[in-house]
Amino acid sequence: MHKITKDAEIRMQKSIEAFKHEISKLRTGRAHPSLLDHVRVDYYGTETPLSQVANITIGDARTLMISPWEKRMTPVIEKAIMASDLGLNPATSGDVIRVPLPALTEQRRKDLIKVLKSEAEAARVSIRNVRRDANNAFKDLLKSKEMTEDDERRLVDVVQKLTDKNIVEVDKLLAVKETDLMAI
Repeated sequence: MHKITKDAEIRMQKSIEAFKHEISKLRTGRAHPSLLDHVRVDYYGTETPLSQVANITIGDARTLMISPWEKRMTPVIEKAIMASDLGLNPATSGDVIRVPLPALTEQRRKDLIKVLKSEAEAARVSIRNVRRDANNAFKDLLKSKEMTEDDERRLVDVVQKLTDKNIVEVDKLLAVKETDLMAI
């Protein structure tokens, strides 16, 4: 029985981690190296993550600096960034590629918040699905007489408290990211 609640807790935490990962991809007005995490570069015929062929740092609040480890990779990295769906225009100066981030328009911010809210709802649904699976497992144990009704009720309450706690965490993450997106 404790195994079921532990499993539910772990799966709910994974849902929150997945939500954090998804919202980290949403671009705010500030530069962050993780914006380029999904950019892949053709490195000697192999699609390689940008972070494995160059050093990515923050130049200022709206500029990323990319220093390729090999000089010949500079134009390849530049093309990969332009080809990505990020809408960024890199500028090369010597060995360093500067990637200025354009300011977000009000409409783009609202669109990003809609995406953010749908991601949050997906995380909540995932957490509720974990709760449903755990409750079904308790019901199965009750039917097979491996658990008493009192134990089942107590464990359903435990899982419900766990669900509530994790949904509150999703809501907190949502509020922080929403504030971040609306900040100019």
